[in-house]
Amino acid sequence: MKVTLSALDTSESSFTPLVVIELAQDVKEETKEWLKNRIIAKKKDGGAQLLFRPLLNKYEQETLENQNLYLVGASKIRMLLGAEAVGLVKECNDNTMRAFTYRTRQNFKGFDDNNDDFLTMAECQFIIKHELENLRAKDEKMIPGYPQAKLYPGKSLLRRLLTSGIVIQVFPLHDSEALKKLEDTWYTRFALKYQPIDSIRGYFGETIALYFGFLEYFTFALIPMAVIGLPYYLFVWEDYDKYVIFASFNLIWSTVILELWKRGCANMTYRWGTLLMKRKFEEPRPGFHGVLGINSITGKEEPLYPSYKRQLRIYLVSLPFVCLCLYFSLYVMMIYFDMEVWALGLHENSGSEWTSVLLYVPSIIYAIVIEIMNRLYRYAAEFLTSWENHRLESAYQNHLILKVLVFNFLNCFASLFYIAFVLKDMKLLRQSLATLLITSQILNQIMESFLPYWLQRKHGVRVKRKVQALKADIDATLYEQVILEKEMGTYLGTFDDYLELFLQFGYLAFETMSVISVVTNCALIGMSPQVNAVFPESKADLILIVVAVEHALLALKFILAFAIPDKPRHIQMKLARLEFESLEALKQQQMKLVTENLKEEPMESGKEKAT
Repeated sequence: MKVTLSALDTSESSFTPLVVIELAQDVKEETKEWLKNRIIAKKKDGGAQLLFRPLLNKYEQETLENQNLYLVGASKIRMLLGAEAVGLVKECNDNTMRAFTYRTRQNFKGFDDNNDDFLTMAECQFIIKHELENLRAKDEKMIPGYPQAKLYPGKSLLRRLLTSGIVIQVFPLHDSEALKKLEDTWYTRFALKYQPIDSIRGYFGETIALYFGFLEYFTFALIPMAVIGLPYYLFVWEDYDKYVIFASFNLIWSTVILELWKRGCANMTYRWGTLLMKRKFEEPRPGFHGVLGINSITGKEEPLYPSYKRQLRIYLVSLPFVCLCLYFSLYVMMIYFDMEVWALGLHENSGSEWTSVLLYVPSIIYAIVIEIMNRLYRYAAEFLTSWENHRLESAYQNHLILKVLVFNFLNCFASLFYIAFVLKDMKLLRQSLATLLITSQILNQIMESFLPYWLQRKHGVRVKRKVQALKADIDATLYEQVILEKEMGTYLGTFDDYLELFLQFGYLAFETMSVISVVTNCALIGMSPQVNAVFPESKADLILIVVAVEHALLALKFILAFAIPDKPRHIQMKLARLEFESLEALKQQQMKLVTENLKEEPMESGKEKAT
């Protein structure tokens, strides 16, 4: 029997909460009732058809004073239909990967009507998030109780509620037992073993799992470079022949590890089903706004926004702003060099121990300023990219990544290029590189590890005291968990974490960095006194030889990249098979339609003759 969303019940009083919605303390009752009705309403009526109840009370009576916290979940059937709607790809009993459908659910590996573990924790919360974010205004002109919070057809309700301050935050709720089990297999016991990437993916999702997979791979990939590069720093060799060998190995290493990672990444994403999820399943992002209309490709109702308006915003506002920020970054860099000259002059005049320590102060101050500028620019870049009004989340992320990477690259590396190619001071280059890298790592560890840990422990003590003062007839364990988690900082995604690796490696953009490293290494070797001594009179010959070597190394890099396929052979074969089966299914569907049309034509002709 076919199950439809209209047949589902949304009035269950007890369910497993997956997502928490926190409202402002002074939200009006009519607004709460309207939001609740939109969340539990049927899909055909413009609702999300999810389960919804206040915290601490399974019978939907009043919550604790000043605690506007609400739990959101979904029934098992609703979750499975949601998995089909978002295009989740799961493994079938014949070991192939296919888009999940509720009608063919028995064909998928691990599915059982009595088993609640078919969908992972991350997939369930993704489905809830997808449904909440795609709640859009229909006929409403404003949010009930808030005339200033204007609405128009197609506007994301959750987005408007957040920007109006009515909804404080929406966050996923942890599963304490599953999290404890993951901790035990992941990091609580110190052991040299691989990370449980599949378990991380099941709990946190594919994006987080891919990041930790890449982090693990990158850590192991650094071992050969560390072993080979250690003698160069221990013995401070000035023989540039050895540096040529090291630079050549660096080129081959950087190319091979990226190509091998692509193959490993293809294996993981195919196994998880994300390699097969097409862009057609990507719906408009919550922040996208425009006039409500019909998408000419999908036939679905969604906001429409002219692309020329977006291009005007990008080229007339965003691009000039980025250029202005880049100029300001270079201006700050020149101030840093003035400080270096001042510190060096002070040391040469006095020659004392404390002035030798003072030589590192400008680099430390500059590293701190770089971190501050990077964080401030990130907020501006996010605002501008959101204002550009991109339809898809992927387009939004791509434009944000481009803005941030360009600025971060110039902000972090411009001084090193200036020292290497303008000042030509190799001693200052080593000192600045070491100081900037070490200082930035210390600051990142303080801001991302020690400070959040200390704040969480401090807040946890206050929450436990408050819970102990509550009455015994409430669900104190769930209350404690929600109150503790709502005060946690919002994790904005893996972009900043990848950015740290990018600045160290010097995959996002790592491939571009490997090309830049070839050019800069060749240029630095060509500027060395030993190489210049070989061509004392003809600098043109030296430049031609350096350019020829650089082109040869780049050619070697691209040959290696071409020789190592991005996807393993067995993955390519499985993808080709699925594509063939999709085409065959489409042909059969078209033949069926043609046959039905041919059957109808004689009947119509008979009717005409009878008439």
